[in-house]
Amino acid sequence: MHEPLNLNELRALLAHAFSAAALAEWLLLLGCLLLAGLISWLLFRATPRQPQSVLFGRRVIDGALLPVLAVALAFVARRLLPLWGVAPALFKLVLPLLVSLAVIRLVARVLARAFPDSRPIKSIERIGSWLIWMGAALWVTGLLPIILDALDDIGWKFGTVRLTLLNLIEGGLTAIVVLLLALWLSSAIEAQLLKRDSLDMSMRKIAANAVRALLLFVGLLVALSTAGIDLTALGVLGGALGVGLGFGLQKLAANYVSGFVILAERSLRIGDMVKVDGFEGRVTDITTRYTVIRSLGGREAIVPNEMLITQRVENSSLADPRVSLSTVVQVDYGCDVELVMRELEAAAAAVPRVLQQPAPSTTLTAFADNGIELTVGFWIMDPENGAGGVRSNVNLAIWRKLKELGVDIPYPQQVQHQPKAAASAAQPASPQP
Repeated sequence: MHEPLNLNELRALLAHAFSAAALAEWLLLLGCLLLAGLISWLLFRATPRQPQSVLFGRRVIDGALLPVLAVALAFVARRLLPLWGVAPALFKLVLPLLVSLAVIRLVARVLARAFPDSRPIKSIERIGSWLIWMGAALWVTGLLPIILDALDDIGWKFGTVRLTLLNLIEGGLTAIVVLLLALWLSSAIEAQLLKRDSLDMSMRKIAANAVRALLLFVGLLVALSTAGIDLTALGVLGGALGVGLGFGLQKLAANYVSGFVILAERSLRIGDMVKVDGFEGRVTDITTRYTVIRSLGGREAIVPNEMLITQRVENSSLADPRVSLSTVVQVDYGCDVELVMRELEAAAAAVPRVLQQPAPSTTLTAFADNGIELTVGFWIMDPENGAGGVRSNVNLAIWRKLKELGVDIPYPQQVQHQPKAAASAAQPASPQP
């Protein structure tokens, strides 16, 4: 970009910035910002809207494209100013600030895209922003090279290799940049995969998870290599670490493997109604480690994937989303049972959400003490909307139909029998003449 300034040069630049001689530079800088904003707005209008967009953000102005274009245009303007006989003094002060803003905006948007609605990530963004602004301030004031030389003097020697604090910081920054790029690419590829309706949702999820894991692994290797770490030296350490992790993280590894097995076999799919360990609900998300099940009452259960592999899982919509429901009613012995059965089937078929095929059916279940017990069975196609509402509507339709037919629902009855001796004793004695 340019050489860092000392304090005397910085004072001269600040004095020049507020002088009349810097008016042409201010106008050119303002033109660069306006042109960058116009290009960003035109590209925003020409591309489809995406939530948490890295380049455009939510309103173009909070995206990463605007400051990146401003930096590029300002750099070009700085190169052209000497050709017009104007010294680019002001750009020496403004360019580091624009670069810092572009880096901050890019990091913030990538993290927001990769980890939406995460509070720790927002704190990391804030801390990273302060560090970047501090680095820009140290660069402009000329203190950064002095601090870097001091960090390079602090080091440790491991055999023939000398490791300094500056090397650690540079390696860490390189690793962060490479991992951010990997997260950005994985988020973009995941968004494109999830848009493809031609693939099943489970297959889209497994493809997105596999792409993210692969890119993060490659990014980590590249980051370690660029940091100066010999990857061949990590072979023995990686083998020992793998054995230790195999024993210590068996459950975690089992959950990850189970997640890929579930997504590959499609034994559970997003939208299925399942019952696991007494908890019943709809599958809303399947990750590589756990599955989210949301009950009809709004509660959510995070179930480890290993449990879905090793335990019994009741899936109401694996092969067929239709679910059978039933309700029981008693009628008195004096009614026309066959007519009542046909009318109850018609009443249940008229209820919304009740399927016509298979049609509702009524069976004579038992001859109870108080009446004849009839069971009305029916099918629904949308168990994720709950069974209580449709069962209540069927019961109301049965109640109205029985009232219309004049058929009573018998009350519980009890008959008491008394022995003859007790009955004669209970009678009053006749009066003597």
